[in-house]
Amino acid sequence: MEIDARKLACPAPVLLTRDALEKEKPGQIVIIVDNDAAKQNVTRFLESRSYETDIDRDGENFRITGRTGSGSPAKLSSEPAKEAGPAICPESTEKKIMVMITTDRIGFGDDELGKKLMISFIKTCRELGRELWRLVFLNNGVKLTVSGSEVLSELTALEKEGIVILVCGTCLTHFDLMDQKAIGQTTNMLDIVTAMQLADKVMGF
Repeated sequence: MEIDARKLACPAPVLLTRDALEKEKPGQIVIIVDNDAAKQNVTRFLESRSYETDIDRDGENFRITGRTGSGSPAKLSSEPAKEAGPAICPESTEKKIMVMITTDRIGFGDDELGKKLMISFIKTCRELGRELWRLVFLNNGVKLTVSGSEVLSELTALEKEGIVILVCGTCLTHFDLMDQKAIGQTTNMLDIVTAMQLADKVMGF
């Protein structure tokens, strides 16, 4: 089966793919998208559902083919896509804090001060301890995750410690920064909403 998801904004391509898998359970599926963010999100979603993927490019379009290893329908899961982060063990009692960062500065008034405050926050957010679970970057906040960011080393250290960093693909595309992303997993609103449901607490800037 084939889905034409060109000219569709995030997370529509992933939602169409999810609905097709749930209804049809195909052994093979092809999704056509026209931007890199959708390509990454659809590919990750298919792989999270045990599909093997191949990507062919035709001009500005990407043709993503998903196949089950055995040729039979993949086992579907109600769990969020694996790239949204590691599964939470049922017996875990640790609280999960998700921090949504929608700007590269904190507050209004003086932009330079706001940027200094955000840098200071990123550098000290590990003080949240083991409860820090997700860092999600949206809108202007994605600029903190690209090459040249003053907090790139801190974010890299956090990721190595197991903190999942999600970066909005639509936002990267809007600012023409997709090729400059240096940290984190390109994500979509479906992953973000799912993470919000799983989190015990959501903080935002």
